[in-house]
Amino acid sequence: MNERTTVRLPVSLLSQAKRKAAAEGRTLTALIEEGLHLVLAQRRAPRNKPILPPVSKATGGPMPGIDLDDFSALQELDDLEYVERMKQFK
Repeated sequence: MNERTTVRLPVSLLSQAKRKAAAEGRTLTALIEEGLHLVLAQRRAPRNKPILPPVSKATGGPMPGIDLDDFSALQELDDLEYVERMKQFK
C-alpha cells in the first residue's frame, strides 16, 4: 500500500528531478522511489574496510586530537567522511 507524504526539496533539485523523470518517461514518484532504494541498499551493504581514524603522515599514529578509546568520536569521523563522499553525487 502506498502512502502520501510531503517532502521539502530545494527548488533547483526538484526542477532537475522533474526534468530527468520527464526525459525518461516516468513519474517523479518513480524517480524518487528508485533513488531511495539505491540509498537504502548502500547503507545495508557491508563495509569492506574497517573504520579507521585518520593517520598522521609525520608520526604514523592517529592525527592529533583523535582518541582511539572514544567510539562515538570515531563514528562521527566516519559519518563526516560518508557525507563528503556523498557530495560528489550532487
